Amino acid sequence: MERICILGMCFTILFRASLQITLVRKINQVQRNNHQNISTLLDNLLRGYDNSIRPGFGGPPAVVEVDIMVRSMGPVSEVDMTYSMDCYFRQTWIDTRLAFAGNSKDTLALSISMLARIWKPDTYFYNGKQSYLHTITTPNKFVRLYQNGRVLYSSRLTIKAGCPMNLEDFPMDIQRCPLKFGSCKYHIANALNL
Repeated sequence: MERICILGMCFTILFRASLQITLVRKINQVQRNNHQNISTLLDNLLRGYDNSIRPGFGGPPAVVEVDIMVRSMGPVSEVDMTYSMDCYFRQTWIDTRLAFAGNSKDTLALSISMLARIWKPDTYFYNGKQSYLHTITTPNKFVRLYQNGRVLYSSRLTIKAGCPMNLEDFPMDIQRCPLKFGSCKYHIANALNL
């Protein structure tokens, strides 16, 4: 009787292991097919795509929405009249050339190498003094593509920016330090003051 129970348990364990192996193989096959489908989709989207031409060229300007999540502020230097901040700088825009069909919730997380193949804004910090992109252990940036062609581009930056200070009442004075940024190539557009 014990032998039958032990054999039954062994059979159950072997059956479960066999099911798990089969399930893992099917999941791996689906993932491989999915990766191939995504690669094909991206190749098709970029066929004939010119990343030197902005979205909607010949029409109204491309609208780029920006938000900044500040991780830390400081130091503020009265001597250099600068301040520093560590932040996530996010930009989003719509490029209809990158729209694709899929489920209403489909988004694609793209590799950084894909960023070099698509148009992106030429954002410039007008009062930047010494800024850098975090690159350890890899560049701290990502790109996400939505099915309507919306691109979300986020990067982690440390920005050191100039701040003209009036120090007549130092150390009891109050300073306002803007971060001015805009397009590098299109100086007609107003710089944003934050």
